[in-house]
Amino acid sequence: MATPRDQNAIVIDRAVLEAEVERLVTAADEAGLTVRVLGSLGVSIHCPDAAALLPSFQRTYADIDFAGYRRQAKGLATLLAGLGYVDGREVFITSEGRRSIFDAPRSGIHLDVFYDRLEFCHVIPLNGRLEADRPTIPLAELLLSKLQIVRINEKDIVDTALLLLDHPLADGDVDSIDVGRAARLCAAEWGLWRTVTMNLEKVTALVSGYPQLRDDQRDRVRAAVAALKARLDEEPKPMAWRMRARVGDRRQWWTDVDEVR
Repeated sequence: MATPRDQNAIVIDRAVLEAEVERLVTAADEAGLTVRVLGSLGVSIHCPDAAALLPSFQRTYADIDFAGYRRQAKGLATLLAGLGYVDGREVFITSEGRRSIFDAPRSGIHLDVFYDRLEFCHVIPLNGRLEADRPTIPLAELLLSKLQIVRINEKDIVDTALLLLDHPLADGDVDSIDVGRAARLCAAEWGLWRTVTMNLEKVTALVSGYPQLRDDQRDRVRAAVAALKARLDEEPKPMAWRMRARVGDRRQWWTDVDEVR
């Protein structure tokens, strides 16, 4: 859902933002800090083949979303200040250290930094995971960051399709979507499983209507969705998961948020 800032944000060329991602991630690496990009920019960076389709979807970009570790928040703020960014410190305080925002007055680039986890409709933990890929968060978490949005929008459906087009499902992170990781997270929370599987059904339904995709690409996305759903269903579920499943949709299973990207 859009915020007033989203509606008035400056649209910036994707190539400019991708170059800034590399500059900031490299600077963080050199300073001994770990930051990784997520969101639609993370998808475009990690999907070089499928990302060639993005112009046909008329996608626009306005800011950069990063994930980092809370224990490094002070060092990251110092680093970004030296690179021309102004810290919106009140956000870090009001979020109790879960999030920071930074703005570069000269370029107009806005940064959101989420610490230790992605907390939107559901919680996607990131502790110990950011080192598994670069410059993006791991593909499993990148995919789940899209699929955990209850009121998913079309850009997130497209991003999901691009991720599934460019990367196989596997039990590992090396240029693959770690389906075991996704399955374990969904087995730990019925609500996450419900939202993810619900959105995978939407991906299957909507991908057929995208003229930007060839028939073979639509088939690949549908096959990947079916394989992912099967793996999520096969993962053993604890008693707490099964008890919540009995309640089902009769009770809200997600957290309402002010902003979902």
